[in-house]
Amino acid sequence: MSSPLNFKRAEYLISAPSLAQCPAETGSEVAFAGRSNAGKSSAINTLTHNGKLARTSKTPGRTQLINFFSLGNPLQRLVDLPGYGYAKVPLATKLKWQEHLAEYLYERKSLKGLVLLMDIRHPLQEFDTLMLDWIKKTEMPVHILLTKSDKLNRGAAKTTLLEVRRYLSQHQFGQQVTSQTFSSLNKEGIEELEQILTAWLVDTHQETAESEPD
Repeated sequence: MSSPLNFKRAEYLISAPSLAQCPAETGSEVAFAGRSNAGKSSAINTLTHNGKLARTSKTPGRTQLINFFSLGNPLQRLVDLPGYGYAKVPLATKLKWQEHLAEYLYERKSLKGLVLLMDIRHPLQEFDTLMLDWIKKTEMPVHILLTKSDKLNRGAAKTTLLEVRRYLSQHQFGQQVTSQTFSSLNKEGIEELEQILTAWLVDTHQETAESEPD
């Protein structure tokens, strides 16, 4: 099933160092978060069919800004959050990043869902579980992308996915958190991701528009 959103229309909108500099809280947006080596920029570029949209860097953690991209409509946005947990930067800088991330996740009213990326070979690292703990305190839906699935054979990838789902069940995340495997290299999982994003961006955008007074 094709998505009513055309992700190929994605284009850079603005970058912000903190919540105060973010665009107005109108419309709907979905944020991408993950460790700096989880393949976050590659996933966004693969989704949008634009290899240069989200900058990839050989120096993990270089991107310290909240980057916004519109999907042909400034009221429907993708957000690339700063990578976390891996960069060789001073502790004070890491703590500042975490402060901005937490502020954005808790206070951004136009945020409708979070895509949390994890390298399928190293899922549920400390900062991944920290993010899940943050989100559990809200009702925001989360979709886990187990990236780089091409690095494992099909059986091993499926086993890891089941292990992640078992963890989510044990920690009683219920329907709040879903998960899938994904590969930017062989384009695995794009349609499933598109459907999730469409449900968050299109359906919630329509609900918001319908609830606003004339």
